[in-house]
Amino acid sequence: MLSIQVFTFNPFQENSFVLYDEASRECIVVDPGCSNSREEKELDSFINDNNLIPKRLINTHCHIDHVLGNKYISEKYNLPLESHKLEIPVLQSCDQVGKMYGIPYKGSPNITVFHEDGDVITFGSTEIEILLAPGHSPGSICLHLKDQKEIIGGDVLFQGSIGRTDLPGGNHNTLINSIKTKLLPLPDETVVYPGHGPATTIGRERVSNPFLN
Repeated sequence: MLSIQVFTFNPFQENSFVLYDEASRECIVVDPGCSNSREEKELDSFINDNNLIPKRLINTHCHIDHVLGNKYISEKYNLPLESHKLEIPVLQSCDQVGKMYGIPYKGSPNITVFHEDGDVITFGSTEIEILLAPGHSPGSICLHLKDQKEIIGGDVLFQGSIGRTDLPGGNHNTLINSIKTKLLPLPDETVVYPGHGPATTIGRERVSNPFLN
């Protein structure tokens, strides 16, 4: 059984995730947005208090609010950074973006483990399917927990909304196509954990999301 712990970090109120296998205690950290020592401690305390063993560090995409804790987690747990290759320039722009927003950015390791659409990653007894869903950013990926009907969706689909597409590399039509071809075919009961805001379901967004109707 896989459990999901959600943390909300940094001035952008970004959702960071720890996904952990209850049997093996292995876990992965997704989009660590911790931007200060208090938030780093909150994430650390959860991992330590639950005797978890971090095995992977993954970015759904590399906008600054999703990568602020990359360096800390990578160095503390000796983990390479995993994402899609098209996120390399997005990550490289974070220093400039941090200065623009006045947000201290400590840097990040380079992406050295690359995922493509349809890849399956494992830890413990858990398998996660990678869904490539560009549009918000060039190489946005979603983590599909098929057996549990859950998605870690990054900034692709929100409750009642979709990811913004006015940032470099964004494209509205591409994003809509990603949602309609990769997410909406999933069962209605599939829970979507977005990069900001509350969780929703595919069924709810299919019938009520104004951007999709």
